[in-house]
Amino acid sequence: MSSLFWNVWLGNYYAALESVAVVVAVLILISSLDDLFIDAWYWVRESWRTLTLKKRAGYRPLTQQDLLQRPEQPLAIMVPAWMEYDVIAQMVENMIDVLDYHEYVVFVGTYPNDAQTIAEVERMQRRYRRLQRVQVPHAGPTSKADCLNWLVLAIFEYERRNGVEFAGVILHDSEDVLHPMELKFFNYLLPRKDMIQLPVTSLDREWYELVAGVYMDEFAEWHAKDLVVRESVSGMVPSAGVGTCFSRRALLALSEQTGNQPFNTESLTEDYDVGARLAAMGMQSIFARFPVQFRVRRPSWFGWGPVRERTVSMALCVREYFPDNFRASYRQKARWVLGIGLQSWETLGWRGSLATKYLLARDRKGIVTSFVSIVAYVIFLQLLLFWALRAAGLWSLQFPTIFQAGTWQMNIALFTTAALAMRVVQRFYFVNRLYGWEHALMSIPRMVVGNVVNFMAAARAWRVFLLYLLFGKRMVWDKTMHDFPSASQLVHTRKRLGELLTTWQAIAPERVEQALQQQEGGRQQPLGRILVSQGWLDDETLAEAIAFQGDLHRASIDVDYLRQGQFPLPVENCVHWRLLPLPTGTTDVLRVAVANPLAEATLEQLRQLAGATRVEQEVARESEINAGLRLINGDNWRIDSVPLLGDLLVEMKLIDHDRFEMVLSDYRPQRDGRIGDYLVRKGVATEQAVARAMEEQRLRSRRMEQAAQGARRA
Repeated sequence: MSSLFWNVWLGNYYAALESVAVVVAVLILISSLDDLFIDAWYWVRESWRTLTLKKRAGYRPLTQQDLLQRPEQPLAIMVPAWMEYDVIAQMVENMIDVLDYHEYVVFVGTYPNDAQTIAEVERMQRRYRRLQRVQVPHAGPTSKADCLNWLVLAIFEYERRNGVEFAGVILHDSEDVLHPMELKFFNYLLPRKDMIQLPVTSLDREWYELVAGVYMDEFAEWHAKDLVVRESVSGMVPSAGVGTCFSRRALLALSEQTGNQPFNTESLTEDYDVGARLAAMGMQSIFARFPVQFRVRRPSWFGWGPVRERTVSMALCVREYFPDNFRASYRQKARWVLGIGLQSWETLGWRGSLATKYLLARDRKGIVTSFVSIVAYVIFLQLLLFWALRAAGLWSLQFPTIFQAGTWQMNIALFTTAALAMRVVQRFYFVNRLYGWEHALMSIPRMVVGNVVNFMAAARAWRVFLLYLLFGKRMVWDKTMHDFPSASQLVHTRKRLGELLTTWQAIAPERVEQALQQQEGGRQQPLGRILVSQGWLDDETLAEAIAFQGDLHRASIDVDYLRQGQFPLPVENCVHWRLLPLPTGTTDVLRVAVANPLAEATLEQLRQLAGATRVEQEVARESEINAGLRLINGDNWRIDSVPLLGDLLVEMKLIDHDRFEMVLSDYRPQRDGRIGDYLVRKGVATEQAVARAMEEQRLRSRRMEQAAQGARRA
């Protein structure tokens, strides 16, 4: 009797499950028709352009040479930063290192209660003359839009103060990785276009990073197909919040419309909002795709094969890391859903043409379909369970199914299955084109992960929105924690020192040329030392450049440690190799401060001398090294840019560099006394030469002291 009851109950439940499945299938069908329309429009458009536009006589695609030939216009880059101290320095240095452009200024917005980010930005500001820190006048966090508004005001003030007009202002985040041609491309399109949006893609992730992989898949398809169709259908392009260039005309119009508040501080997706407002004003927007080359490192065969460095042809884009943490991902997407799906409905309504209304509906359908997808998964899993029960003989009583061949219910089920297969094929194609077949295969199971993330995001968005509607609770901005790729993950060529310094605008190119000529003319000194000795460059910037070049940390000299004299290297070796020992917690590691990285042979000698397994180099200013060497030789600690006597003798061409290096290897301060007397005894220098060099030391020291006094009085 009990068995019959359960059979009947399960039979009724299965029939009800089929009825719910029909409702879900109808909803999926409606959504699928929308997706299939986008697919059809994209492929018909691509085919038509290939057969007509690209076949026309005189058709010539835009080339990099076209971009390079256009005169540079002044451009501004704005980067809002709240609690970005762990990535902002890397982003700025990578951006300035790779951009192939000269006429631009970077504005980074910080908050007064974010001291760590301020310190990192100011450190970069000392290095890069083109970097400006903008202080938001009130404590954070507020919203990205609020920070951007203060950045725009600072940019207009910079224009007024410096008598310059920026042709365009580019929006970036502190995790963005840029392509060298980005500003050249914006420069080519300005001022004809008022908003230019580049594609956004995810940097490569490991195949097993499922949550982060969802972003790879979605952006590979959205920004290769969906946004192309959106621009073609309606002419309206939403800003992605990064890789967006606004013309000066567009920013002025937005500012005038809202009382110097170009970005809507009430919106959680100010980028989407600003795109819609520009379209309403009749501004010219473009989703721009320009083919370029990227150098990438990718493992093969799901990580079992070798990591290969290869050149990939893809659209000029902004790349970044997206969250790989489930909670961080759905909270970030909840902000997108809340701003695009719910808040924009409240603020923008259904304005615009029929095409615009259709795209608004497409943007907003996720607030419903995200739940439908999860219900579909639950139904599918239960149907599998019933199949298993029937196969095991544990359930046999089944009412006639409504999914009979030829019925409308069955036709809908078949159509939705075909539509799902089409989604899989489309996703596979676009992911394979960007990331290779391994990630294309993984994109199939990642579709399930993405739907779960979207479900949680929609649930959170509805919760926040309903609390706002019912209880007036303010909708807050969820900050996303950012990652930036390490130096080993970024594939680009390191510049030589002179080229690097001119890229940073730390020194004029002609000064570098003069210093190089002095090197060739027999002045056997490092380029940086010549630039500093001539007063063309400060040693702080030089140290930053050398550290960046060698991917080394900056050193912090421990004066008390040096005074104690209990370090693992003899003083004469410190003098010979121009280094200072740094304290360490283990005898296995020798830490040293250097003005220039040491050669591998020297590092090996240091390892043997100190009995260490490895040597860690950190970069200090030349003046700090000089002060430390004087200190361990019994002098007082003082930092100045006056060279040591031996270096000055070489600089003044009073002694030969090679002979100086040779005798210096045998020099022992405690045994041989002062370096000048030692050089005279060895016949390397004359007494008159030493006297001239010492007099030059005193003159330089006096000039420095006078300059310091003048600065204090000022």
